[in-house]
Amino acid sequence: MKKRKAVYFSVLVVLLLGLFFISVNLGSLKVTYGALFRGLFVEYNETVATIYDLRFPRIIIAMITGAGLAVSGVLFQAVLKNPLADPGIIGISAGSAFVSVLIVAFFPMWYFFTPIFSFLGGILACVLVYSLSWKGGFSPLRIILVGVAVNAVFSGLMESFSAMSGQNYSGAASILNANISMKTWKDVRLLAGYVSIGLILSLFAAGRCNLLALEDKTIRSLGVNVNGLRAALSLIAVLLASITTAVAGSISFIGLIVPHIGRLFVGSDHKLLIPFSMLFGAFTMLLADTVGRLIAYPYEISAAIIMSVIGGPFFIVLLKRSDKTYGS
Repeated sequence: MKKRKAVYFSVLVVLLLGLFFISVNLGSLKVTYGALFRGLFVEYNETVATIYDLRFPRIIIAMITGAGLAVSGVLFQAVLKNPLADPGIIGISAGSAFVSVLIVAFFPMWYFFTPIFSFLGGILACVLVYSLSWKGGFSPLRIILVGVAVNAVFSGLMESFSAMSGQNYSGAASILNANISMKTWKDVRLLAGYVSIGLILSLFAAGRCNLLALEDKTIRSLGVNVNGLRAALSLIAVLLASITTAVAGSISFIGLIVPHIGRLFVGSDHKLLIPFSMLFGAFTMLLADTVGRLIAYPYEISAAIIMSVIGGPFFIVLLKRSDKTYGS
């Protein structure tokens, strides 16, 4: 069993690397991989420099975004004991995006603080969903219904503010439409700095996530503060969802699809599920972005739209099978 899971990890790494190299050379500018290597590490090449400045940041942002959203979904599903939890579906991403759009539209001088404000917006959405869903415990159906309502409210506010944003509309629109085509290395550094913190914290918290599969009274008997644990894991999940939303825009269903497929391959042990979801989330987001670049070339379809087309039917199937257990 361990060998099989090691094989799954190895195959996923190879697929991710292969997709990375395909994406690098996909577009109007093409170079051989030998020329690409020489241009990056040996001698200056104008074509390679252009690819490095325009294409590499987009690819890396797609991978980091996918990893962050996937792990955020894993954590929310563990905290809420709800296989349908996803930061996009339950309104966390919408709350983060709303605050980001507000900052970009009306306070552009605070642009570099957008991730922090986005995090606060995610916390606000999370508090709303948790408080409105709580009724002697968390009901999976109630969480989804409240999350959809919160998502609708923040999405409506986003549309209103973006329509009034005037000369800053392009910045707001990139968040609304999840447009990562014009991202720079500055965006990469910003995203990587925050998301890496969340991912490292999630790896350290993997064992604690396993505890949440037990009943609350059993966890308390082990000397663990259940509410404190849920709050801490929720903050990590909100951090990952909020920062990725602030930089890459609002993208749903990665945090839903990736953990479920991950459980089919490596089971429900979060010590394996979280790192697998990181890799598979990066692969899924990069694949969605690559398909979006190819499917209507020379025009592009955002990764968010691709994920919505795929994720919608997947969500419906999970709703029908929500009484079953995924993984082992």
